[in-house]
Amino acid sequence: MSAPAPKASEPQPHPPKEQLPDISYCITSPPPWPEAILLGFQHYLVMLGTTVLIPSALVPQMGGRNEEKAKLIQTILFVAGINTLLQTVFGTRLPAVIGASYTFVPVTISIMLSGRFNDVADPVDVRSFTLRFTRIIRATQGALIVASTFQIILGFSGLWRNVVRFLSPLSAAPLVGLVGFGLYELGFPGVAKCIEIGLPGLIILILISHYMPHVMKGGKHVFARYAVIFTVAIVWLYAFFLTIGGAYNGDKTDTQRSCRTDRAGLIGAAPWIRVPWPFQWGSPLFDAGEAFAMMMASFVALVESTGAFIAVSRYASATMPPPSVISRGVGWQGVAILISGLFGTGIGSSVSVENAGLLALTKVGSRRVVQISAGFMIFFSILGKFGAVFASIPAPIVAALFCLFFAYVGAGGLSLLQYCNLNSFRTLFILGFSIFLGLSIPQYFNEHTAIKGYGPIHTGARWFNDMVNVPFSSKAFVGGCVAYFLDTTLHKKDGSIRKDRGKHWWDRFWTFKGDPRTEEFYALPFNLHKYFPPA
Repeated sequence: MSAPAPKASEPQPHPPKEQLPDISYCITSPPPWPEAILLGFQHYLVMLGTTVLIPSALVPQMGGRNEEKAKLIQTILFVAGINTLLQTVFGTRLPAVIGASYTFVPVTISIMLSGRFNDVADPVDVRSFTLRFTRIIRATQGALIVASTFQIILGFSGLWRNVVRFLSPLSAAPLVGLVGFGLYELGFPGVAKCIEIGLPGLIILILISHYMPHVMKGGKHVFARYAVIFTVAIVWLYAFFLTIGGAYNGDKTDTQRSCRTDRAGLIGAAPWIRVPWPFQWGSPLFDAGEAFAMMMASFVALVESTGAFIAVSRYASATMPPPSVISRGVGWQGVAILISGLFGTGIGSSVSVENAGLLALTKVGSRRVVQISAGFMIFFSILGKFGAVFASIPAPIVAALFCLFFAYVGAGGLSLLQYCNLNSFRTLFILGFSIFLGLSIPQYFNEHTAIKGYGPIHTGARWFNDMVNVPFSSKAFVGGCVAYFLDTTLHKKDGSIRKDRGKHWWDRFWTFKGDPRTEEFYALPFNLHKYFPPA
């Protein structure tokens, strides 16, 4: 027996919204310059987390010292500034920060552990370790340069546009959700490395951003928009007093590295002024196997960035980007990986998930703010000493910020379900099964790697192992691919399925001229769209 029709007096569901309401400044409406500069600096602070954490973990294993670590961080910052400007001006034009990506870390580690560099290091000669670091960086350069062609071809040829055309809110929800929620390992586990700093940081961030605006009615926008600056300043000062007070004297090395404010080693090692340049480490070293492995990591980053672009568009109060715009952004992300290879960052580039979450926290999705943050990246990468001061923020504070930002991005994915029929068993199966496998399969691969030191695929061909282990270790990649496959193949010819998938809500945005807002948000500047018209 079917349920009776709802009466007029019964509560009605919230209507779906194509653009997120209550955004203070959307993608095309910049805030006043003083506010925009402060918000841009806040984006710079947030992207510093990944920029510092990845080199801090990799450089010592490569044989580099604090000097090499400082130079690599400067290079990543400089390249991130250039790539962010390119993406916001010529790519999707979304307020997306393009920075270092964890997706490429396993391949970089695999290159680092390859036997061809073992004959370089001499335990007596310190210079030999620096030579080993340089050769590893040059090897990653070669792999990144080759791998960049994959995204460049897929993006600029329009091939990725044809893939995105079949995306629906139902298949996008697990992809975007796992782009955020799938990074939970970087959240509270990082906070717990120094709980007396990380946990107060998390609590203060929530209090300032969500409770203080209701207590202090007059300055509610100040607390919500600048919560990161307030939190970092308060907790960093608190950690500094713990350090000079001797709270960690005699503790284990790992504890001191996580908790103390004077153990980053960046301020003393960073040069006052240094401009990174292409091939600064030497000419690239090319290896076919490593290039194929890095190409697979590039494909995984491409899928993850597609979900991140959708999340950014949501929190910038823009409409769904057309497939041609996403494909254009993917092409420029390939250029970003190429630039990373040319300058020698040791790691590839993709959309910064934490900065996408910051858009939600501040309710400011302005493109100009992110472009200003790119200026800060370039400025502080050149003035090394000043940039090193901010790069010395203890990692548990950064992890506390991640807890909120990754949650916002994950929730942005769940918000896409407002377009879907959640009373359909088909919808529930695709949604639940894709999210479950998106969490379960990578958990198996990551546990196997943590216990045995190598992934489930362990053959004599190291590059082949990476090509299989890397994609199946990504939660967003696995969950997004499962949802996409099921949604495009399962009972697709049934007429009612289209509405269940929420596809009808995105139809008008699938062509560039389908909605007037699309051209407002995504048209190229300087009338370039006349010469490079979208398909």
